[in-house]
Amino acid sequence: MKTAVIALHFGEPRKATLEEVVPFLERIFLANANLEDLPDQAARERRSRELAERRAPSLIEEYEEIGGSPLNEQADAQGRALGLELLRRGHQVHVYSAFQFTHPLIPDVVKQARADGVERIVGLPVYPLCGPSTNVAALDGIQRALDDLEWTVEFGGVTGWHRHPAYIELRADAVRRLAEERGLDLRAPRTHLVFSAHGTPQKYLDEGSRYVEYVEEFCEEVARILGVDDYLLGYQNHSNRGIPWTQPDVEAVIRDVDGGAVLVEPVSFMHEQSETLAELDHELREEAEEVGLDFHRVPVPHDDPRFAGILADVLEPLLTGQDSTLGLQLAPCRCRPKAGTVCLNALPRERAAPAPEPVAGT
Repeated sequence: MKTAVIALHFGEPRKATLEEVVPFLERIFLANANLEDLPDQAARERRSRELAERRAPSLIEEYEEIGGSPLNEQADAQGRALGLELLRRGHQVHVYSAFQFTHPLIPDVVKQARADGVERIVGLPVYPLCGPSTNVAALDGIQRALDDLEWTVEFGGVTGWHRHPAYIELRADAVRRLAEERGLDLRAPRTHLVFSAHGTPQKYLDEGSRYVEYVEEFCEEVARILGVDDYLLGYQNHSNRGIPWTQPDVEAVIRDVDGGAVLVEPVSFMHEQSETLAELDHELREEAEEVGLDFHRVPVPHDDPRFAGILADVLEPLLTGQDSTLGLQLAPCRCRPKAGTVCLNALPRERAAPAPEPVAGT
């Protein structure tokens, strides 16, 4: 059976122009149009256009400030690495990269897979923490594309995978490396570990999203492995629609830190993008320095050689139809209760082995 893995990413414009940025933003706002009470599709499209045109100039400034977004290139490299890892394990699959909001869009990639003679599709959102507008929406995008093509093909997918022990270690290692490079002691009273997670509208949480639970769980596990008892968590929220988002804002968290140094770990991201390179490295850094803090941001480990193996571990049970040989507890997803959709979050949480004692700087 000819199998395709579609690695699903957010995407960002490849050029910082109105011609690329406005349609990109329109797609995002339209995909989340249910956050506002609008009467019909035409109203939703008008509102999405209005929001996109309002936000585009400042976003273009961000892209120009960071020299363009590297997200898509990093995503493509991750797809190639995953394909090689699966081939090394004996799986003859083709890995496609698809983006929710920039080209190649999900429908285009699904159409290409049909043209390539694919007989089975496995969707893999490359978002560490499962949310309704990311992991769930990306898999829903594949299903809509299949429906639009009237293509009956075997389709399954993985939503949440942040509980993979090797992934938790990978993120902890990234924090350790930065601390060692900067000569910082993670246990020192004036060194503050700050987790920065992408925010989500409160409406999604009220409707049952477990995103905040996953964020808090993941931060707790990373901090435990690092041997850090006291850490902070803030959210990168967007106020385009003027609706409630997750709290506290990471800016407020930074302003409340009482001196010293902050190490900011962007836990929601597996790519560098405007929300790390601009929102954190520029805007949040300015907030920190204004209140006298020494600011350090942990690089996203997008090219860590272990990452392809982690994704392959999650995919293998779907490719083979057998339980994970690593003991990963994949089960039917509760966030996307559709046949063939599994995740690592569905079963009760199991804590990993106790953390080792050595910590950077001690």
